[in-house]
Amino acid sequence: MNQNKQPGMSLIVQTVARWLKGFIFLYGVYIIFYGHLSPGGGFAGGVIVASTFVLLTLAFGKERSLGKLGKLLASELDSLGALMFLLIAVLGIAWGRIFFLNFIEKAVPTGNFKLFSAGIIPLCNVAIGIKVAASLFMIFIILAVIRVQEVKGRRRLVTTEKRRKE
Repeated sequence: MNQNKQPGMSLIVQTVARWLKGFIFLYGVYIIFYGHLSPGGGFAGGVIVASTFVLLTLAFGKERSLGKLGKLLASELDSLGALMFLLIAVLGIAWGRIFFLNFIEKAVPTGNFKLFSAGIIPLCNVAIGIKVAASLFMIFIILAVIRVQEVKGRRRLVTTEKRRKE
């Protein structure tokens, strides 16, 4: 048995994941930004972006993945997405006394079928995309790190994560 085995899957899977990660991530960002013009939006794009990080975690192992985007950063991005969404809604109150007022379209009317032709909807899609991507990746990491083990006849949650020495 080989003691120098790298974590993760085979070299073929890692190579394909390295090739595809950028395309999958870029497609997710495209779906987020152009969700108001085509099927998609923040949720669908966020799921695609999260699948990029899930693919990297499965291909290279959780240690490498947690080193790049850990639970703390995923939690912060999750909160940032919710805060952005709330801020967009409150800006409608500040602009015209209506919650979720489309203040961009009122200030700068644009033509149809352009990136900001929908006013605040692309911004809401970005906020939702960040929140969904971070939440799904955080759920995946928690499921990958925590195990249920039976200790002295009782089931306990046990982490498989290596503790960092301070």
